Amino acid sequence: MDDHKSPQPARRPTMSDVARAAGVSPMTVSRALRGDPTAAPATRARIVAIADELGYVLDASAAALSSRRSGFIAVTLPSLNNANFADTLRGVTEGLAATPLQILLGYTDYDIGEEERLIASLLRRQPEAIVVTGGAHTPRARRLLAGAAIPVVEMWDLPADPIGHVVGFSNAEASALMVRRLHEKGYRAMGFLGVATSRDTRGGDRLRGFRRALGEIGLSAHRVVEVGAPPVTMPQGAQAMGRMLETFPDVDVVLCVSDLSAMGALHEAHARGLRMPQQVAVAGFGDFDLAAYTLPALTTINVDAREIGRQVARVVLGAVGPHPAHPAPQRLTTTIRIVERDSA
Repeated sequence: MDDHKSPQPARRPTMSDVARAAGVSPMTVSRALRGDPTAAPATRARIVAIADELGYVLDASAAALSSRRSGFIAVTLPSLNNANFADTLRGVTEGLAATPLQILLGYTDYDIGEEERLIASLLRRQPEAIVVTGGAHTPRARRLLAGAAIPVVEMWDLPADPIGHVVGFSNAEASALMVRRLHEKGYRAMGFLGVATSRDTRGGDRLRGFRRALGEIGLSAHRVVEVGAPPVTMPQGAQAMGRMLETFPDVDVVLCVSDLSAMGALHEAHARGLRMPQQVAVAGFGDFDLAAYTLPALTTINVDAREIGRQVARVVLGAVGPHPAHPAPQRLTTTIRIVERDSA
């Protein structure tokens, strides 16, 4: 008979353990670990050090029940692989760094049906605010957001019918700006590599801006090839560029819905022995870090994705709490600029 007993798991340290070690009340420990300014700095530092030594972590759910605050800001993004959205998330994180607020993140995979499910799930966690990417949502998602009774921020777009706060830019105007600049440089037979608009309204807006600007100039906007469903990859961009060159051999510049599709387009043009920009030019959207290192370096549109995140954080911080600094909905238009390089 084996008398060896299995080791018992160590008992988790409690707030009372920290309080006894620090010689203070559990309420003082709670205030100190929540960053409450009423706790003296020296006392707070001593309590934090003791909690670290004991391995104690504040139970955020219990704190939320007592304070009626969750400490979370919910954020939805279309993709975790897109460098622009990653930069926006970084900007939000930086903007909230000096606060106790944490980000509860979900990604929609460019699917508004998935966005609806995520919004319902995130709202059950009782966030103090919710940030969603874009201004197109299902009817139920709009109802959920409008009835959430917390600040709502739509970013990366300028919706005509905003739910609450807005931090973004006009994707249509960004494309139109590029069209007008390319026209100034002498391009006339312009093509567009776009996405399935049912999955990406921002991409659809960029195509709309392309067509509108060409119409205003008096040029044809018929040279359009669909890249595929987002998130768009470089191979998809290369395949679409091949179809563009074969279907519209007179095209002199190709605007792409994203930098990744533009990088694929550059690769395909190279593979076909075309000189760029002499025989065909290429422009992207997003100004990814790699855009400056392609051959030729990619002309593109910079939307300062990180600054979008910082502005979102400022709006959130001004809107949360019992006495918000910005109770009325804010509408902040962020900057867009053309970055001219050798590809166009």
